[in-house]
Amino acid sequence: MERSSQPQAGLIKRGSRARGETPAYSKGLRTLSISTVIAMAVSLSLVFFYAPLEAEQGFLQKIFYLHVPLAIVALCGFVLGGLLAIAHLRTRDPRWDYRSYVVIHMSLIFAVGTLITGSIWAKGSWGHWWVWSEPTLVSFLIVFLLYATYQPLRFAIEDPERQARYASVFAITAGAFVPLNFIAVRLSTAYLHPRVLGSTSNLPGSMALTFLVSLAAMSLLFATLCKYELTAKHTRAQVRALRRRLEGQAEARRAPRCAAPSLQHVTAMTAAPPPGGRTTGQR
Repeated sequence: MERSSQPQAGLIKRGSRARGETPAYSKGLRTLSISTVIAMAVSLSLVFFYAPLEAEQGFLQKIFYLHVPLAIVALCGFVLGGLLAIAHLRTRDPRWDYRSYVVIHMSLIFAVGTLITGSIWAKGSWGHWWVWSEPTLVSFLIVFLLYATYQPLRFAIEDPERQARYASVFAITAGAFVPLNFIAVRLSTAYLHPRVLGSTSNLPGSMALTFLVSLAAMSLLFATLCKYELTAKHTRAQVRALRRRLEGQAEARRAPRCAAPSLQHVTAMTAAPPPGGRTTGQR
């Protein structure tokens, strides 16, 4: 059995290859990409030319507009992957499992960016690349390590149906853990990480506006990358299906088509006695 490195079930609807339908994943991709580029440009302009410098950290604080949106989008993506997995278990439609896979995969990439920018910020602020006494950092690392086992667990199962079912259960369980972990950190008494959302936030208006625009831009980037990955993988699946179809047609054309008797027929004729009931050597 050929083992696939990624979920391919559900990429092509039944009969869509014969009808030549346009893949739904590519619809609106250009508009979404242009919107993302504009939003990112506006966000960077606000970060470097509009938002004021922080009194204590100075220019280093501007990494906040990248680090925090990355973290929020990654955590929301993990939860969204669990919701899509619920839809897969309810409908048994493999397309929901495929969307859940792509969303979780992209959230892992954003989580890596969160850890990298967080380490840079911690080094500039606290003098250390990592502070184990900081509950927000440690809790995010736990979530990241939990989801880092998603793909190895998934690809350890060869049967596509079992693979999708077990991956959906994992996505739902881990997705429920994310908000519980966030609430536990918010209720923690040893809180060293600054709160940017909530009643204790002390961001001025210009900083709050820049943060919201950066969060919107990062959300658009996440949606664009997910849609691009869905479109690319859908196209590759179509190409593979078309290649298999062409190879099947080529094999059919190469099949011998002649009136020559088969080997079994020739053997039967050779073994049969000649007319008159006399075989070779009889007199």
